[in-house]
Amino acid sequence: MGGFATSRPASVGLCIFLTFLNLFAFLLAVGAERRRSTGKVVPDEYDDRSYCLYDSDASTVYGASAFFVLLLQQAIVTAATRCLCLGPALSSRGCAVAAFVLSWTTFLIAEACLIGGSVRNAKHTKYLGYYMKHDLVSCATLRKGVFAAAAAMMLINLLASLVYYWSYSKAATGGFMKHQNEVGVGMTDYGLDKGVSGP
Repeated sequence: MGGFATSRPASVGLCIFLTFLNLFAFLLAVGAERRRSTGKVVPDEYDDRSYCLYDSDASTVYGASAFFVLLLQQAIVTAATRCLCLGPALSSRGCAVAAFVLSWTTFLIAEACLIGGSVRNAKHTKYLGYYMKHDLVSCATLRKGVFAAAAAMMLINLLASLVYYWSYSKAATGGFMKHQNEVGVGMTDYGLDKGVSGP
């Protein structure tokens, strides 16, 4: 009964806000993919060695920003549903449990891609041909598709999170209303029986 008392109906406003956060993170991830750093081999002006010269580091900023925005979105969903710790019985919210697992799985994959891609993209190091015993012919860069994979996981996470939150809230409030109705009917029957048995 304590779990039912803490349940709240789903909020359309919260669903809209969660959608905004997820799509914002999605756009940041797409921007990070499009702005991945590229490098070119250039000769050192002071000696015969060569090194890699990288361009803008905007992709790292986009990726890190998407990481924290998605983290905020997941934290809000977890707080709104109390991480399935309270509420109706598990047997009455199977859809919420399945969506919960999918939501967290896609969240972890997306976050891993974002943080890994951001760290890798931030490594703007001069690779000297002297230490490699030969001149450089190419520069190490972030593999294409890392941030794109994170963006794809975000869309799945958005759908799973909304289904999770909505299913959990529906099961919670529905169970509470049913319980209240049963109590009300029982009290009514008791009053009628008591009235009949009187003089």
